[in-house]
Amino acid sequence: MSERIAVCPGSFDPVTLGHVDIIQRASAIFDKVIVLVSINPTKEPMFSPEERVEMIKTVTKNLDNVEVEASEGLLADFVKSKGATAIVKGLRAVSDFEYEFQMALANKKLCPEAETIFLVTRSENMYLSSSVVKQIAYFGGDISDFVPAEIKERIAARLTGLGRETINAKE
Repeated sequence: MSERIAVCPGSFDPVTLGHVDIIQRASAIFDKVIVLVSINPTKEPMFSPEERVEMIKTVTKNLDNVEVEASEGLLADFVKSKGATAIVKGLRAVSDFEYEFQMALANKKLCPEAETIFLVTRSENMYLSSSVVKQIAYFGGDISDFVPAEIKERIAARLTGLGRETINAKE
């Protein structure tokens, strides 16, 4: 039997406990999971692709079958290039499903050999997103319950500092 490879794509700006949960659960299902930091040239992320890859590597170091890469371009092309047969996405709410369903149909058209697998988030992560983390950290709030402990200080330092500089510039 051939190796079952899945790609778990996202912006991960920054990676949250919700992301880590989906990655861990996918790693229990597939032989290999490639976490793909997707680079969207139309967005300005808080962390560089290299920083996001490094943070994900740090929080998944105990998962032997997880690799982390960054790529710009179509997800379907990346999936094909890796010989993956699945795309794993986490869903928090019905609103996520509408968008993700459209993306799954487009990816199926572009890469018929790969199925999109949706993993429903755990209830404690339903509200959690990178945007929520950024907003809390921006105003100096405690993000301990939202991001892995190993990278909390790194995230807080970047985002809290940004918030203070922006606030001070307005005074």
